[in-house]
Amino acid sequence: MTADVSKGRRRPWRTALVEQAPRPPRPTDYPSRLHSSAVAARVGIALGLAFAVCFVTGLSSHLIQHPPGWFVWPSGPVWMYRVTQGLHVSTGIASIPLLLIKLWAVSPRFWQWPPVTSVVNGLERGSMFLLVGAAFFELITGLFNVAEFYPWGFFFPPVHYAVAWVAIGALVVHIAVKLPVIRAALSGSLESEPVHDVDDPAASARTFTGPLTRRGLLALAGGAALTTVLATVGDKIPALRRISILAQRDGSGPQGLPVNNTAHSAGVLASATDPAWRLTVVGPQQTRRSFNLSELRSLPQVTATLPISCVEGWSQSATWTGVRLGDLLAIVGGDGRGARMTSLETGLYAVSEVSAKVAADPLTLIALDLESTPLDIDHGYPARLIGPNRPGVLQTKWLSRIEVHE
Repeated sequence: MTADVSKGRRRPWRTALVEQAPRPPRPTDYPSRLHSSAVAARVGIALGLAFAVCFVTGLSSHLIQHPPGWFVWPSGPVWMYRVTQGLHVSTGIASIPLLLIKLWAVSPRFWQWPPVTSVVNGLERGSMFLLVGAAFFELITGLFNVAEFYPWGFFFPPVHYAVAWVAIGALVVHIAVKLPVIRAALSGSLESEPVHDVDDPAASARTFTGPLTRRGLLALAGGAALTTVLATVGDKIPALRRISILAQRDGSGPQGLPVNNTAHSAGVLASATDPAWRLTVVGPQQTRRSFNLSELRSLPQVTATLPISCVEGWSQSATWTGVRLGDLLAIVGGDGRGARMTSLETGLYAVSEVSAKVAADPLTLIALDLESTPLDIDHGYPARLIGPNRPGVLQTKWLSRIEVHE
């Protein structure tokens, strides 16, 4: 009897399972008109410009620290590295909200079916996913570097530099493929076009705008980028320090100047304060002179206002007094030559190179005083290099030896 009753009938629970069976999302499941090619293209233009500035300024910083033979970085104006590295960090931070809004605008495309419809479409999607992955890596690791927080096992600078090339390469391919869409967006012909191709005739009936217009979303993107910059730029522009609640540095530190690497962390407390300390200057034919602190102070002293500009983006000007590097090199016959600066510190940044042009600049000093008082131990006592237009990591502290280039 039970078999006869059930024969030929659809069981209710089976029907419910068929009707409620999950399926992957489709582009037409995103009815908001904010998911439009116009919004995606315009946010993408702003993001592309931010990426371009960030890449060029980051590339220049890398070349300054690891200069190939053909690269020449001028010694002036003294504030140029301060500006370029500040732009590098600020455009990177501004890119974070722009990237998130851009990804939200194009999110229906993630569920395109079939996943690849043509060679060009495959190239576009491949470059997009490569770009998104590289961009997130660069922005997240860069943000952690600004905070001096390194939870990974690799050395940050070369990896960040290498992935930057991957990101910019993927961006160039993506722009090349999407150039017709970008042109149409700029001409205003995409105002009513969705970010996906709607094959379902009923999809247009499901499309809605909601309380936020496209212009409102674009304003939100710009406002979010501007807000993140203003919240963090105070360590680069002191006048904005009061409103930059997320700035890395507040301007405090020994002698009114922030410190990245202390004498304790560098392991130089004993050697830098040893009364037997001498600064040895070695000339081209191994001519050498050793100076104690009093002898350095007996040489002609020069005072200059120069910024400390760190690769993490913060910078601050200060007044330094000391001996011109060119004068010290001339004593051992090193006129017109560059020099190698060696610190009491050991490790990656114990040595820096100074080109002949920078060494000859009258503002390149072996500083002994900061703000009219002897250098604090954390600022490089008893003597440090301070030169114009150089990254802070190359302004070698706790000097022990200067060797003239052959």
